[in-house]
Amino acid sequence: MAPSENMDFKCALVTGGGGGIGKAMSQYFISQGKKVIIAGRTESKLQQTAKEIGAAGYYVLDTGAVSAIPECIQNIVKEHPELDCLVNNAGVQRPLEVLKQDPSDFLQKADQEIDINIRGPMHLALGLLEHFRRKPHALIVNVSSVLGFIPFSTVNPVYNGTKAWLHFWSMALRTQLRGTDVRVVEIVPPTVATDLHRERDNPDDNKKENNPNALTVDEFMEEVAKKLQSGDDTIGAGMGAGIVEDWYKAFGAKYDEMA
Repeated sequence: MAPSENMDFKCALVTGGGGGIGKAMSQYFISQGKKVIIAGRTESKLQQTAKEIGAAGYYVLDTGAVSAIPECIQNIVKEHPELDCLVNNAGVQRPLEVLKQDPSDFLQKADQEIDINIRGPMHLALGLLEHFRRKPHALIVNVSSVLGFIPFSTVNPVYNGTKAWLHFWSMALRTQLRGTDVRVVEIVPPTVATDLHRERDNPDDNKKENNPNALTVDEFMEEVAKKLQSGDDTIGAGMGAGIVEDWYKAFGAKYDEMA
């Protein structure tokens, strides 16, 4: 698939790029002739992935430790001044149940989830915005979830809320940046066979053999790639595509009218 003007950026920073969706997106961008830098919490994993996929470099960054983000951004922009794309992919999903867990344990895990899933993407986007506005074509990609549209995974109450926040943040950010050269794209994964469920009782409940609605990473990226090329602003895949379409049919026009 040839590159399109909808992906007219040069260099992407992909958080959570050491595996799963982040690794797959990085591989896709590289296949399209883009320079890719990956970031994540585990250096050994980043080293291995960067070598495997041909990433231009990696940075060790816990996106939940927001106090470390400004220095990291400063280093990345200094070493890769052509950076003009941010993919906020890093995220964590925790099973949290108020009747089963000690409140202090629940709150500690919930606070960390909020830091990684909400504060990290916001601090990265705002920290890079001035730099991006100097570029002719810049792109911010936020990876949310179908659970931010319909919170049916009740064992993940905080995750659902963080992804709803990321959805609404993406909409508002896109509206506020209208008229600039910075595009905002939201990618809405359904259940995808990654290690996101590693803390569940059954960490493989997002695999096809256990969930017929699940997509493999390759299936997910095949659908996402086509919609990135076509210039979609909100990209669903699998059963998530229908959820996104239904949501916008119900509320999209009213949002546009009021915003």
